[in-house]
Amino acid sequence: MDYSLDIVGKVAVVTGAGGVLCSMFSKTLAEQGAKVAVLDLNEEAAQKTADDITKAGGCAKAYKADVLDKASLETVHQQVLSDLGPCSILINGAGGNNKRANTDHEYFEPGDEDKKDLTTFFDLDQAGVEFVFNLNFIGTLVTTQVFARDMISAKSGSIINISSMNAFTPLTKIPAYSGAKAAVSNFTQWLAVHFSKTGIRVNALAPGFFVTRQNQDLLFNPDGTPTPRTGKILAATPMGRFGRPEELNGTLLYLLNDKMSGFVTGIVIPIDGGFSAYSGV
Repeated sequence: MDYSLDIVGKVAVVTGAGGVLCSMFSKTLAEQGAKVAVLDLNEEAAQKTADDITKAGGCAKAYKADVLDKASLETVHQQVLSDLGPCSILINGAGGNNKRANTDHEYFEPGDEDKKDLTTFFDLDQAGVEFVFNLNFIGTLVTTQVFARDMISAKSGSIINISSMNAFTPLTKIPAYSGAKAAVSNFTQWLAVHFSKTGIRVNALAPGFFVTRQNQDLLFNPDGTPTPRTGKILAATPMGRFGRPEELNGTLLYLLNDKMSGFVTGIVIPIDGGFSAYSGV
């Protein structure tokens, strides 16, 4: 049986494509023959990803896009239509955390509320929490509103959202990011049902722990030694290491392959080295 993925000439839109994981997704799709619209708020990073793809013989074009600005996305959508064509694949990869939405300690201790140099639950910045939630959830929702219209017209398409292991069990210190990713997972299920009569499938990847530019300073000290948080993460990951970005590719390509996963929609797949299966005992 031929289970090869045929996306040659299809347009794939990837948000957050200047980052470590989504730049890799962009390159992987280009290697499979897709025309890739590389979207990122950081125009320079987006351009680098697009340049890497074209140098390798693929087809890509970079666009500066703010996933929290629907008007910006509408403008980019029209540019993508003109440059590459209608969107067939959408990867909602834009997201991230912000230190304004983090607590300093894992556990609240009586008396912490009186410490001026400590960010507790009671000190979380509302604007910071809103930014993190909006970036991850609202950014996914709005981007889908803009680009999925092409799929409705074509009566086919695939949407891949990027969730996280935080969506299953929240990590300490980062309540806004954990809650936002839980919302992304829930939205993935909702949207899969909502679009189930249209030919559009909606699924999500839930990466475990991968080293990216956003979390590198949390995982490693300036001298390259692991932080205590890294020690805890690896102790809770049965495979005992961080994931490699390319280890996400197989699941991505599986979900995009209508021959292999044509009856799969509304699922969130952990890629986590066993983290979600381990009780700690």
